[in-house]
Amino acid sequence: MRSPIRLVAALAVVVLAASAGAAKRPITETDLYAFRWIASPQISPDGAKIAYALVTVNAKHDNYEMSLWIIPARGGAARQLTSGPRDSGARWSPDGRTLAFLRAPEPKDKDGKPQPAQIYLLSMEGGEARPLTDIPKGASGLAWAPGGQAIAFLSTTLPKDFDRKKDEKDDPESDVRVIVKAAYRMNGEGYYEPDRPSHIWTVPVPATLAGAQKATAVTTGDFSESDIAWSHDGSKIYFTSNRVREPYYEPPHDEIYAVNAAGGDIAKVAGIDGPIHAISLSPDGSHIAFVGSLNRGDGLPQRSYSQPDLFIASTQRGATPRNLTAAYDFDIGGGVGGDQAPPRGSGPSMPYWSADGRSIFVDSAAEGRANLQRLDAETGKVEPLTKGDQNVVSYSATPDGSKAAVLVSTPTNIGDLYLLDGVSGRLDRLTHINDELFAKLNLTEPETIWYKSFDGRRIQAWVQRPPDFAPGKKYPLILDIHGGPHSAYGYTFDHEFQWMAAKGYIVLYPNPRGSTSYGQEFGNLIQYAYPGDDFKDLMAGVDELVARGWVDPEKLGVTGGSGGGVLTNWTIGHTTRFKAAVSQRSIADWRDFWYTADFTLFTPFWFRGAPWEQEADFKARSPITYVDKIVTPLMLIEGESDFRTPPGAGGEQMFRALKYLKKPVVMVRFPGETHELSRSGKPVHRIERLQHIVAWFDKYLEGQEIHTYDIN
Repeated sequence: MRSPIRLVAALAVVVLAASAGAAKRPITETDLYAFRWIASPQISPDGAKIAYALVTVNAKHDNYEMSLWIIPARGGAARQLTSGPRDSGARWSPDGRTLAFLRAPEPKDKDGKPQPAQIYLLSMEGGEARPLTDIPKGASGLAWAPGGQAIAFLSTTLPKDFDRKKDEKDDPESDVRVIVKAAYRMNGEGYYEPDRPSHIWTVPVPATLAGAQKATAVTTGDFSESDIAWSHDGSKIYFTSNRVREPYYEPPHDEIYAVNAAGGDIAKVAGIDGPIHAISLSPDGSHIAFVGSLNRGDGLPQRSYSQPDLFIASTQRGATPRNLTAAYDFDIGGGVGGDQAPPRGSGPSMPYWSADGRSIFVDSAAEGRANLQRLDAETGKVEPLTKGDQNVVSYSATPDGSKAAVLVSTPTNIGDLYLLDGVSGRLDRLTHINDELFAKLNLTEPETIWYKSFDGRRIQAWVQRPPDFAPGKKYPLILDIHGGPHSAYGYTFDHEFQWMAAKGYIVLYPNPRGSTSYGQEFGNLIQYAYPGDDFKDLMAGVDELVARGWVDPEKLGVTGGSGGGVLTNWTIGHTTRFKAAVSQRSIADWRDFWYTADFTLFTPFWFRGAPWEQEADFKARSPITYVDKIVTPLMLIEGESDFRTPPGAGGEQMFRALKYLKKPVVMVRFPGETHELSRSGKPVHRIERLQHIVAWFDKYLEGQEIHTYDIN
């Protein structure tokens, strides 16, 4: 059945062609086609220029394209460096004269499968980019050696790959999978190849590059490595790894290791009882800083949410790390969620040091904001470096920490580059990549509210009102619930909320208990009790807006994805106040999810045991248990390649049960889409998702005559 609500890209083009002098118009769902994103900004060693990936939509081919750009740090016009369409991961050479980056070639086979990315070099003196590697399984995570004579990178390539014939039609590899580990697939990545761990390789960088160079494996064996960083003298490479064959039987943990740059035995440097990432060496190479989360220990149950901290350890073997932020009750390395982070090309941001090694700078999330903090490397004292109602998406700094390139998003700005002064914290804006479009749009800031829940706890939420909001008028409401459940809404751009408001809805998006950025205790309140009191927090927020006279209590809608889909299913099974609901990539039965999710629940942090051991608890907390109480018309949105919340454990169950009960229900399925549909799915699917959500609310809250969901 062809959907009458589906619009084509041409509509966006027509709208964008309106004269600059015209009155501002409401944002539309198809404006997504014109959005531009900055990804992974990298400041040059001398702080004079910043390279970044620019991500755009190719509406004709329904995909995203990436090219590299450069802009002077003092301000001025940006200049395109590469034509793309799949260039990302730029890294400056130590002397700032060369950019290394990753380029994924055009698909070569008839199936259009993506080719592995290779490392390319681009001289700042001019000329075309040249390939440095030609390694069968491609490269990632590249890092320059201090002297610029080599680059280290990660690859799953095996020695046998070099000997394999180019034409394998006569002797193809078997496509049969023999699975022996509990974790065998990952959402968005597909099935693991357990015989292909990710190892560290190096490749020389000659003074004159005439062709791809021979890469050499530095590490081998059965375990993967990540987060690579060179020692300052170039003799060693540090990395993180979990060297346990079946790590899911234990609480999560990693260690930091070192290996000689020429290869050989590895040595453990430091570790904590918990996962580790984002390692960064001090200027003198004597210490290493990293972000990590501590498990509960002492035989206590593993926490559902373990707040990340910043640690520091000596680079000498067997060092005991110190937790610098044990007294800082917010999320180190954390951020806030929205639907407009760069859909491609993002990379990790690392803590960085001041030139004297006395300070470490790192981002953190606190009460819906994400900003950079300055930490005393000795005492752990935390001082804000940047401030404001914003989300620091990513950043990189000069070697002395005096300057940084910072990507900042706000509720009315997808994301622009700023130059950060490392002493004063002053941010100078460098780009305005969406200004041409946004100058035509009537965007408004959400209002921040705090309200008390049933037990007196204060809950933070945001209210996105229609641009033409009129005091005294009652509006239909959409309660939008975030996933995770350990994540957070906040001061960042969200297309979905702006568009729903433009369509005449008030959008309430709260951070109920279990959300991050409010401290360890608040985040872990829902352990062994999810869903539960977080549902009560959400209802208290709805009550608050009804009491303020902003919304019509007879026109309430609810939606959410992932963990928000769980709570949407739960909500309509526990109250009849909502007149329409849209549950996205949800879970209906925790028992089925336990068996089918891409990660295992062998280590209990949501339940105290397996389904057959805790049958009553699994049943009591599964939304499907209460399906017979649902009267709210329900739409279910599913990605058919979602391995995180497989449709069979969520939307399909709700759909079949409600059809059996002859209740109004529809399921909308998106071929090829993963759990990331709303954030990085195909552009046309992201737009159609928004159209279906609002159409459902238009039908049941506003009484519009929409026949898309009729039974023929």
